[in-house]
Amino acid sequence: MTKRKYALKQRAEQQAQTRDRIIKAMIALHEELGPRDTTISAIAERAGVQRLTVYRHFPDEHSLLSACSARWITLYPPPDSSQWAEVETPGKRCQIALSELYRYYRRTQRMWAKVYRDLNDLPALQEVMQGFNAYLDQAQQLLLKGWNPDSDTCLPLQATIAHCVQFLTWRSLSQAGLTDEEMAILAKQWIMGVLPIGSREQGTGDGMQGRENDEK
Repeated sequence: MTKRKYALKQRAEQQAQTRDRIIKAMIALHEELGPRDTTISAIAERAGVQRLTVYRHFPDEHSLLSACSARWITLYPPPDSSQWAEVETPGKRCQIALSELYRYYRRTQRMWAKVYRDLNDLPALQEVMQGFNAYLDQAQQLLLKGWNPDSDTCLPLQATIAHCVQFLTWRSLSQAGLTDEEMAILAKQWIMGVLPIGSREQGTGDGMQGRENDEK
């Protein structure tokens, strides 16, 4: 009985190690090629296993992408949005949040570029992205607090914030040569630009000290 238990434990450990190699291979290939162009054969070759082994662990595309996404987001978690909620002034909160989010996008841009490129081609990838989309939705709600827009500016404000938190917005601005802090300042100015003057003044408790002070 003891030998059988040991054999079962050893087998379970081997299966876990095999699964881990497959997931690591997927992450590497997704960053290099993108989810759309990553084949089972390529995953198997990179992981040093047979195609059938990959299918035994991940029988369909959704299970493959879910496992890859879960591992990757553990390795590269996005900024903790709960800390942003502690910043009372909405203008300062926006700048801090967007600076952190943009720095995160810069560190992880290789993966996000491939994911967003392939998103429309893979329904399973769209399902997997629901978790990160929910994170961005929560971030938007936090950044909306405190501005007190009137009925005419509420929707423009929501749309502007939704645009500012997106990876594709960061990528577009980064191609212009702006730093992450400069992008965050610019995005905050966009947000404030859709508000009535009174709301803008209320939301700038950080003082809008300008580029030099904001980067200190």
